[in-house]
Amino acid sequence: MTTALLIIDVQNDFCAGGALAVPEGEAVVPAINALIPHFPHIVLTQDWHPPKHFSFASQHPGKKPFDTIAVPYGDKKQTLWPDHCVQGSHGAAFHPDLNTESAQLLIRKGTSPTIDSYSAFVENDKTTTTGLAGYLRGIGVADVVIAGLATDYCVGYSALDARALGFSCRVVMDACRGIGMADSLARMKAAWQKAGVVLAESGDFIS
Repeated sequence: MTTALLIIDVQNDFCAGGALAVPEGEAVVPAINALIPHFPHIVLTQDWHPPKHFSFASQHPGKKPFDTIAVPYGDKKQTLWPDHCVQGSHGAAFHPDLNTESAQLLIRKGTSPTIDSYSAFVENDKTTTTGLAGYLRGIGVADVVIAGLATDYCVGYSALDARALGFSCRVVMDACRGIGMADSLARMKAAWQKAGVVLAESGDFIS
């Protein structure tokens, strides 16, 4: 069974000093770089929002970051975020120490002005696909290993969608970091357990 490593959103805005910094987000970089040589297929994802994206709190008068609003699709609610990962900005660029040269594919997500996208596979409307599943099947991948940012959002939903689409899936916990709003990490781990996502550590892949 051929395996791919999915590296999720290791971008400046999710690391120290970024607009939506994940606690210790930059700590995933050396762990991910150490994993890369052990996989035959590498995929990068990149949050790539147009300016004034619907998910930005700045576009909703009276709202602030981390408030939620109702939406007519998907999970029926949207968390509002600080402006982040705007197309072409420094914040949207990959962390400068991340090894990106080994990647065979880059998936940019969140590009629609009116729909957010956490998962590497399916946007938040739960119907618009990124094309990743078809690509992986086309090169014979049936097993994905996921690392990156953030555990409880883009990593988490990517893992759930991988399972829903028929891939086996492991999340490398020491190569991820979470936002940790309220009980978001606990809820995501419970969803993973129900879906059959396996928790792993870097040492499982590096001999």
